[in-house]
Amino acid sequence: MELIDQHTKKIMEGCKERAWDAGLRFETETLEYVVTNRDLLELSPKVMIPTLYDYWVHDVEVLKGKGKYELYPGNPYETVINTRPAISFYNDNNPDWLNVMIFYHVLAHIDFFQNNLYFRHTRDYDFTGEALSDKRVIAKLRSEHGRWVDYVIEFSRGIDNLVGFFRELDRLFPVPTVQQPPRLDYYFDVFLQSIKKVRSSAYIKEIERYNQCLSDDSELGEAHFFAEVDRRHPEFKALYAKHKEQKRRPPVDLMQFLLDNSPFLNREENKWMQTVVEIVRKTSLFFQPQIRTKIMNEGWASYWHEVLFFKDDRINGHEVDFARVNAGVTAMPRVGLNPYALGMRMFYFIEESAEKGRWTWDYQRLGDTGDRKRFDRRDGHGRDYIFAVRENMGDFTFINQFVNQDFINRHKLFVAGRRLNEAKMVWEYYVKSRKAADYRRMLLDNLYHPPAITLTTDSTEQHGTLQLIHRFEGKPLLKDFIANTLMGIEFLWGGAVSLETHEVVPRPVRSDRPPRSGTAVAAKTEPEPPRWQKVIYTMRDRELKREIVQTLD
Repeated sequence: MELIDQHTKKIMEGCKERAWDAGLRFETETLEYVVTNRDLLELSPKVMIPTLYDYWVHDVEVLKGKGKYELYPGNPYETVINTRPAISFYNDNNPDWLNVMIFYHVLAHIDFFQNNLYFRHTRDYDFTGEALSDKRVIAKLRSEHGRWVDYVIEFSRGIDNLVGFFRELDRLFPVPTVQQPPRLDYYFDVFLQSIKKVRSSAYIKEIERYNQCLSDDSELGEAHFFAEVDRRHPEFKALYAKHKEQKRRPPVDLMQFLLDNSPFLNREENKWMQTVVEIVRKTSLFFQPQIRTKIMNEGWASYWHEVLFFKDDRINGHEVDFARVNAGVTAMPRVGLNPYALGMRMFYFIEESAEKGRWTWDYQRLGDTGDRKRFDRRDGHGRDYIFAVRENMGDFTFINQFVNQDFINRHKLFVAGRRLNEAKMVWEYYVKSRKAADYRRMLLDNLYHPPAITLTTDSTEQHGTLQLIHRFEGKPLLKDFIANTLMGIEFLWGGAVSLETHEVVPRPVRSDRPPRSGTAVAAKTEPEPPRWQKVIYTMRDRELKREIVQTLD
């Protein structure tokens, strides 16, 4: 691995000037390295961070990558990491015209890293420097404690997807809010919406009643308002008191809770384990935004490498070469998901729609197809709009807000279904839906979404058992990982661990399957919705017990 030569560096500096002129914002200093395929195979398990701590799984991944490369050789065009300064890696056999395209792609990635709000906590330090320090610490601990260091790393990595990423951002960068009476916030934001689940009309009437009370008496109006609330809802006072008590104890993620409260980790002879757990937790927090912005990040980079490459006079004579490479990167598959292709097309669509003023209520309320096609206010703010989207959103909000029916129709997208052709005994793909809501749901289901695990208030009070509750969101946990994960938590906690979750009730095996008739496929009925049951797993002395608590209808 070595730095790129001066000729190639000059090409990069030219790309920087054109990117700055187009509106991208990033730090001046960058490092570019030429790497071999062997280097890439060894860096990939470490997420391209050369100084990341050593771990035996990395060696396994290197061996697996080498075996895969022998069967299916292939070279990535580039890799860029979010460090200070930003570091990127390139193959050593790229022609100049390809480097122009790749450099624009990399610079857009760097712009995204350094301006998207999800990456705020990564901007004030150089992660490669900290990773090197952590690597040395772990190497020293491994020389003192041997294999136990790897046990702690493995048990910590088993729960490193449960770090409170958004809570950490909120703690580091609190959002200033207008101070409102806490009781008023609780009544309108929690009690009416989450507990009583009132209709919108009733909610608006309560707001009007509150405003009327203040209008009648500015000093005692709120007291009169809540006197009526207490009369209608006698349980309000008790629920609000419980809410205030919970607010005094800010929630922490499981790893932070173990660091602060584990009797085992807080023993003097086990203090070194806390250092290892903290390193794993910090590393996970660093990579969380990259997982949560994959579609946006790749789409943003693909959008800009295309926009800037077409305006660059250094590509003259290589337009066809670019078209071939670009199509391979940004082709939209009919089945499956390509984040480069989807994200790029979404940014083009968002920019065009903003340019025509189509993100306004005047356009959204139009029902006539012809009127929607002709609607064009020529606002001229499309580029500014996508810069604001790049700064403030992650994949979830990006997809949830901008994947609408216009976008689906524009690119003829659909949700594919799969069924078994019993006559030919092959799987068939078919168009299941062309509705934006269904396509959006398919995309959201493919996003990174770790389970929400909360700790009950009496986690340390019942025989020392750490009690975890999986907040059920319609998806069960993977059973294959429950035993090993709970065993790791038991080790770090130093006592028994229980996990409350939900699982699908097994269906009885049916013997009356409909017979085949000739080559026709038997008629299929709509599958019955699954029935769920509440289950508690308990890990005690490395033995797992499972208990069915309740079956939900």
